[in-house]
Formats: sequence, structure tokens, C-alpha cells
Amino acid sequence: MSGHRKNHRNDSSQMRATLQHDDRPEGKDKNKDEPEHKSRDGTREASCCSSSCRSSGNGDARGRRAEEPPPPTRRDDGASSCCVLDDMKLLPQCNNRLGQLTYSSTDTVLIDVSVFNQKAVRLPQKGRDLWNSNFVKMPCSSHSFMITKAGFLKQTTQVPRWSVISKHLGVLAKKTSVDVDDVAEAIIKYNPKYKEKWSFNALSNFVKVVPKTENYFHTLFPKIAELALTLPDYVKKAVPLLQRGHAASITLSQVQISCLLANAFFCTFPHRNTSTANSEYHNYPSINFSSLFWDWSERKKEKLRAIMHYFKVVTDERSKLKGLVTFERRCLRDSDRPDWRSCEETMPKLYVSSRGDIETEGTGMLQVDFASSWIGGGVLGSGLVQEEILFLINPELMVSRLFTEKLGDNECLIITGSQQFSRYSGYGDSFEWAGPHEDHLKRDDWCRLQRQILAIDALHYRQRRDQYNMINVTRELNKAYCGFKGHGHKEPDVATGKWGCGAFNGDPHLKAVIQLMAAAKANRGVAFFTFKDETLKQDLEQIHHLLVAERTTVGKLYGLLEDFCAVQQCSDGFHLDLFDFIRTDVRRSRSLL
Repeated sequence: MSGHRKNHRNDSSQMRATLQHDDRPEGKDKNKDEPEHKSRDGTREASCCSSSCRSSGNGDARGRRAEEPPPPTRRDDGASSCCVLDDMKLLPQCNNRLGQLTYSSTDTVLIDVSVFNQKAVRLPQKGRDLWNSNFVKMPCSSHSFMITKAGFLKQTTQVPRWSVISKHLGVLAKKTSVDVDDVAEAIIKYNPKYKEKWSFNALSNFVKVVPKTENYFHTLFPKIAELALTLPDYVKKAVPLLQRGHAASITLSQVQISCLLANAFFCTFPHRNTSTANSEYHNYPSINFSSLFWDWSERKKEKLRAIMHYFKVVTDERSKLKGLVTFERRCLRDSDRPDWRSCEETMPKLYVSSRGDIETEGTGMLQVDFASSWIGGGVLGSGLVQEEILFLINPELMVSRLFTEKLGDNECLIITGSQQFSRYSGYGDSFEWAGPHEDHLKRDDWCRLQRQILAIDALHYRQRRDQYNMINVTRELNKAYCGFKGHGHKEPDVATGKWGCGAFNGDPHLKAVIQLMAAAKANRGVAFFTFKDETLKQDLEQIHHLLVAERTTVGKLYGLLEDFCAVQQCSDGFHLDLFDFIRTDVRRSRSLL
């Protein structure tokens, strides 16, 4: 089975009859159910995570739960073509020299570039206050007003919204102790139309149930208010929106991010409290934290533990937030889309494990966020699987919701430099905040931590068989390739897993093959974590070995997917296994030699 695809198509009925015989080794159950981990709001798919922390920043030491043995770093299966974890290329090994930090019409930097390049000092960049559809409408903008009733006759008058925000948050900031009722009252003062709509029962119950040893919130609320009020001092330049169809980036300091998130906590961002079809920001995720504060649940408790820990760290005078973070929206142009049928690349380097996870063993690689097209998914709601967990342990990612429009089919978001603040265990209803995380990763030339996260959204199939359609397969190939495609040869390998599976109904075999094809085209290796799915691990090792041994090209594999989808579409409900299909094609090809 070589590079170019044969000109014949497989006969569907003949192929289906052949595939009804199970060609797997004994002991394999090809109909084994996939565990599906659904978020309550239906925004997310299966998690490929477990409890994690990295104990060292050099990519060698990997912290994990005491009861979990580390994943093997040396294979003992002589028939496998897979590599070992130590063979994966990490960011520190790429030795990319970035040169001086610069800005352009598409690359916005919110700190003073000249001062940073000379002294590595992070001062806010001065700029204009812009109030239009291309920029974030800031709460401290001189164009932001609200209607209030004043005087004996309660006449309506228009006042600057920031003056109202400053007045009420200023009162909180001066107090030594603030309770949830104080927080709620302040928020409603500048969001009066939501007085009867918003509830703060989740925040209130959270403060009540958290043990006293961890219950520092009455003294933390004033500090968050004080941080929010520094917004005009730290963000002096208009923040552009990362709009659909436009490749662009925003680089800002960790301090600026903390200030923006403090404002999200106090729900100060104007025009961001509704997502109805005719609202201004209907195509953007929510950013104000109001949805996090209502509808009490154990999930909300654990989410708030992680978020409050973040604010505890960033408001501590001893904390030194000295880094930058870059948010880059990438678009795959039509001219850059591969002709998948003609691709001559062969299978990439692969490490696969049923133990370990993306954010721990994958640190230093391009770490895949199994994203929602609305970046962050249900992180401010009830969602609590892979993407939401990633945003909770790295809360700086949440600021992307402020300026990132819903991702299109040919787009992704890459975040470089975010800091991990927390550890965790479990997922969904079993998720628990597991304490602080000390991030010791090294920084690049722009003071960004050497952590790179790729957000790519898979299609959500209401009917599982809908994915066996080459329009959808090609969409997923292009989506993965958009994220995996680098700017040169010095790029880290990809850490991923069961992208788009679980609640999104993706076929783990098909999604694995799609990601291998995209990585091969992008010239990157793949570290694939199956989240304790030993059967998938063994299956993927075997099929990868077969594809490597046969020197199967991406183009040939694309042709096989065309045949596979054609058979699936006329299978009358009989589900075919992709890996069995590939093995059968290899056997038929050999018999023709």
C-alpha cells in the first residue's frame, strides 16, 4: 500500500460483508462503549484530563497524584512504531529567537514596546479611547454612560458609567471586610435592569460552605474591587476585537489580564450581559461573571475555589506577575488548504498512552484545548470538562472571552504564556480543586511562559453517523491543520487526545486518524493521551504501526476515508470500525501483489 491512491472504489456490500468478521486480536472488544462525559449545558465533549501538576519547568519532572504511577517512558513492545515520551519535541528545545517585541496593524501590544525592549519593564501603552464595533467597549471609557434617577423628583439623567462603578467599588475597596450582599449590591448599582433577574445564591452558598481554614473571601473581595478600579491606569489603549475572518493577535501583561478579570468578576463590562440574537455581542462568549454567581451546585463551588485562589494570588503584594501573554487568532486561507488527496506525507511520530494527560505530560508541547467555538465553553456556567477545566487552572485564558469572536470553521486560537495557578482532580461532577500550583516554566524572549495552548473546536454530531461524510471529515482535517500548521521547522510537537468525542459524538478512531493526518501535513509529532482507555491505546498503536510499515501517505489515507464514509452511508445502521476497515484494505492490497 503506497503513496498514490488506486483508481478503483471498494464495493460497499462486499466490503461490509468482509468487515463483519472481527480481525482484531483475541481479547479486544471492538464494540466497547466509549465513556462520555457531558457538561450540563451541552457545550463540551469528553475530557482527556486527569489530576495534574508539573513540578518542574524544564519539561522533565512531571507531578501527578500519588496513587498514579508515571506513564512509561520506554516501550517494551518491539512491534510498535510509536516513540517514547522523551522523544517529543518541546518548546524549550525549539530555540526560537523572537527578537524584539514589535507591534503592527494586526499585532496589538498593550504595553510600551520601546520601554520593554530596553529595560524589560512592563508599562501600559498609551493610546486612544475608541468606542466602535472593532474594539472592546471598556467600562472606563468616556463614551460609556448609564441612566440614573436623581434629585427629589427622581428625574432621569445620564451619567458616566465609570463614575458609578468607581463610587460603589471604591466603597468596597476601603472596607476591611466585605460580604456577598455587599458585592451583589454594588454590582446591581451599575446593572440596575438586572436587579430582579440576577441571583447571587451560588456565591453566597460558596462562602458559607467553604471551611474556615480556606475562607478568606471577606478580606479578598475588597482587594478584587481595588484591582478592578486600576483599569484606567493599566489599560490605556483600546483593546481590539479578534474578529472572525481576520488573523490578528493581542499581547498584554499578566497584570493587565488580572485587572480585566477583576472587572469581569464585578460585571462592569457594558453591553455584555445578554447574548440574544440582536444584541451587540451576540457572537462573542460572555465575560461578566454574573452567570457564575447564580444556580448553586457542587460544580460551582469547585469552580469558585479555583477562581478565588487566582484572585488571592494576583492581589497578594508579594506576588510578582512579570510576564506577558499572547492571544493569536489564526485563519487558514483558501490558498493554504491542503489538497488532501494529493498529500505525500507519511505518518508522523506518535507517542500514545492511556495514562497521563495533556496539561502535565504535554507541557512544553502545543497543548490542544478541545474547545467550543465560543472560546471557554461553559466555564462561567455549568460546563466542567476538558476546556472548562483548562480555563479554571489557567484563569488568564478567560480574558480571551472578552475579545475573541466565535471561531469559524477555518480558524483557531493559540494562547502563549498563560500561567497555571491551580491543581485539580476529576472532571464533570467529580471535579475538585486540589490546591495551588507553583509554575516554574522558563520564559521566552518576550517574558512569556513556555506554555502554548491551541483551541480548536470539533463539530457536534447529534447523530453519530453524520460524521461519516467527507464534507465533515475535510472540515475537521482543515480545522486541526489550521492549529497544527506552524511558521517554520522549529515548532513543538502536539499533545492531544479524544478531540470531539464524548458528548460531541465523535468516533475516537476517526478523530485520531484525522489528527495524525493533520500533524503529518504540518510536520509535527503527536503525543496522544487516551484518558485511561487502554483499548484505544492498543488499537492506535497497532494501526499506526501498520500505516508506518506500509508507508501509507496522507493522500492514500484520505482515499480510504472516502471509501469508509461511502460504506458507512449505505450500511443500514451497521457500524463499521475504521481501524478494521484499514486493516482489511491492507490485506486486499497485499493479495493483489
